[in-house]
Amino acid sequence: MPIEPLLILELAALGCATGFLAGLLGIGGGMLMVPFITLAMDHRGIAADVAVKVAIATSMATIILTSISSVRTHHQHGAVRWDVVRRLAPGIVAGALFGSLAVFSLLKGTVLAVVFALFTWTSAAQMFFGRKPSPTRQLPGAAGQFGFGALIGFASGLLGAGGAFISVPFMTRGNVPIHHAVATSAALGFPIAVANVAGYIVSGQSASGLPPASFGYIWLPALVTIAAASVLTAPLGARATHRLPVGRLRQGFAVLLCVLGTYMLWKGLSPR
Repeated sequence: MPIEPLLILELAALGCATGFLAGLLGIGGGMLMVPFITLAMDHRGIAADVAVKVAIATSMATIILTSISSVRTHHQHGAVRWDVVRRLAPGIVAGALFGSLAVFSLLKGTVLAVVFALFTWTSAAQMFFGRKPSPTRQLPGAAGQFGFGALIGFASGLLGAGGAFISVPFMTRGNVPIHHAVATSAALGFPIAVANVAGYIVSGQSASGLPPASFGYIWLPALVTIAAASVLTAPLGARATHRLPVGRLRQGFAVLLCVLGTYMLWKGLSPR
C-alpha cells in the first residue's frame, strides 16, 4: 500500500494539529489520529479489524516523540510534577504491558468505550463548571498512585491515547493546579507510549493482513510523517499553555473531554 503525496500532506497536517494539542493540553492526540488512520487504510483495502488496531498502535507510537518535545518546554517552566511521574510510572508500565500484550488482540472494547464516555462527560462537567475539590483533598499515597497508574496505562493502550483524559482530572481533583497537571500528563505520555509500543510490536508479529512497512501493529510510514510534523508544533502548544488563563484552559479541556466522550460513545454503540 504505497503512500501518495496527498496522503503524506494529510498525515503531516494531522501531525501538526495533534502535536500542538499535545503541548497545549498534555494529550497525545490519539482520538484524532486513530479514526483518520483507520479511514485512510480502509480506503486502501485493509480489513477494518486490522485497520483499527494498526491505527491505535501507530497513534501510540507517535506519542513517544511528541511527549519528549512538549515536556522539555513544560520542564523549562518548572511545571512538571516529577514526584507524581515517579509514583504513577511503574503502574502505567505494568498496566500498559498487560493491555497491549494480552488484551489488545482479544478485546473489542465496546463496553470500555461506553464506560469511558460516561467518565469523560462527568469529568468535563466538573471542570467546565469550576467545581473545586475539597481544600484538604490530596493525591493518594504510593500504592494508590500505582493502582491508578495501571488503569491509565491499560486504558491508554486500548484506546491509542496518551492518558490525559484520565490523568488530568485525577490530578486536578487532588488539588494539583491545571498547568502542572497538563505538564505532568505530557511527561507521563512517554512511559505510556514506550510500554504499549513494546507490546504492540510483540503481539503484532503473528498478525495477518497488516499493511506493508509495518513493524508489528505499527505502520511505519504514518508514524514517521505524523511524528515529524507533531514534534515541530508540540513546543508551540506547550508555550501557549503558560500564557492562557487557568479558567479558560480548564474550560477548553472540558470541551475536549466532551468531544472525546461523544466519540467513545459512538464507537461503543455503533453496529459492528
